Amino acid sequence: MADSTPLLPQQEASKHDNLVVSFEELVEQSIGGFNRAQFFQAILVSLAFVFDGQQTFISVFSDAIPTWHCVNNTTTYCKPNHSNICKLPRSSWTWDGPASQSFISEWELQCANSIIKGLPTSSFFIGCLVGGFALATLADSFLGRKKLLVLSCLTMSLAALVTNFSTNLWMYSALRFISGIGRASIGTCTVVLLTEKVGRKWRGRVGIMGFFAFAMGFLSLPGISYIDRGHSWKFLYFWTSIPAIFYCVLLHIFLVESPRWLFMQGHIREAMAAIQALSEADMNSTYICETEQKRKTDFYSSIKSLFKKRWALKRLFGVMVISFGLGMVYYGIPLGIGNLGFNIYLSVVFNALMEVPSYLISFLFIESWKRKTSLLFFCITSGMCSLMCAITGSSSSGAGKGIKIGLELACFFCACTALNVLVIFTVELFPTSVRNTATSMARQAQVFGGALCPILISAGRENEFVSYGMFGLVIICSVLFVASLPETRGTMLCDTMDEQECKDCGIM
Repeated sequence: MADSTPLLPQQEASKHDNLVVSFEELVEQSIGGFNRAQFFQAILVSLAFVFDGQQTFISVFSDAIPTWHCVNNTTTYCKPNHSNICKLPRSSWTWDGPASQSFISEWELQCANSIIKGLPTSSFFIGCLVGGFALATLADSFLGRKKLLVLSCLTMSLAALVTNFSTNLWMYSALRFISGIGRASIGTCTVVLLTEKVGRKWRGRVGIMGFFAFAMGFLSLPGISYIDRGHSWKFLYFWTSIPAIFYCVLLHIFLVESPRWLFMQGHIREAMAAIQALSEADMNSTYICETEQKRKTDFYSSIKSLFKKRWALKRLFGVMVISFGLGMVYYGIPLGIGNLGFNIYLSVVFNALMEVPSYLISFLFIESWKRKTSLLFFCITSGMCSLMCAITGSSSSGAGKGIKIGLELACFFCACTALNVLVIFTVELFPTSVRNTATSMARQAQVFGGALCPILISAGRENEFVSYGMFGLVIICSVLFVASLPETRGTMLCDTMDEQECKDCGIM
């Protein structure tokens, strides 16, 4: 394990006045600001969130049940707004557009049960869970942040591209499962890379930058889907996967690995080279110790460290419970848009646009917000709006629908903002040696909450309290676990478990 001891013996250090004696000081003095090189790296890394957002919510359009209309001479018993499509003769109605616009209409699954119709989406989230737990330790152990990000993004994109050749539901669901496995580590690697390449002053703001890209990915889907509305649903996967594959190539060529991870692995020279590339300033690297200590890599070392320390396990449990509650709202609200009775394109646009002010507010005020207080406020507000949305019920009047969509958007906005705070909070709670693993496990809890949403959304078509009501209750109850976590605003990032434990002696 690495520590913050001087990089040179004391007698040698005294010969050089400009020598930085600890790695933490080296990071703060060399890349504590935010220069052009760091800005380029932040933009490059953040773009991964664009493709992450597209693949996460692409099922809103590809898996939707298309609108339909009655054919001639059947209007006496066929009424699109009141008739059950499964109780009508197939010859009495037809789809408004081509049957290929959704996998449900293409493969005639409109009368299948909710489990079958929701299988591709559920497979994607289950893949996220499997990939998260299987790959979480790779970024903290021998693979690193950069290689895992490239591998994850490439896996997700290739699976999305091959989806164009799906011939049945099972093949489609299997490819969505593989895509989910690849997607699982993108968010955590991106956030950790962003925050580990800057000093504490810019940590929160740079971490929020990636979330803007996620919103852009989400917001691009209605436009792509609207342009391709007369074509097959598979075109959505084609137009979102090809740019992502080219992006992976650029990522491999230009992305700089986290200097903190390199230092923790004993790659001292590579760590100094990474800092040099990010600092845009000449560093007298000849003063750096010539000896590299290669550390033995244990695949499960980060997980063992988390479970060995009681304080770390307590923190991990707290952030995972909160992430679970936020995940139900964050994924459930957009995926359940079709139940609201609004235009699906406009509904997705409204929800995606809610992320933009959420990220902007978080970007501007994250450094001044106390993590615990802001989490409590936004989670409770989101939960109350969700409960009120359930109580409002289904109203056919314009005013009733307006109130309901307003509550739904407010709920989603607060959940987005709370999630922004939680991600930065989680990064600050754990040291470098386990940071990616802890962040990934918290993210998997969020995905697990999202994986339960299709079931609640399906049941919510009959009783809205089962969906919106449950979302509100869960997020309010889960955020109460924030009381078990320490406040971290303005604190420095630690590298080892022992260093974190010593620092927290004055916090806990």
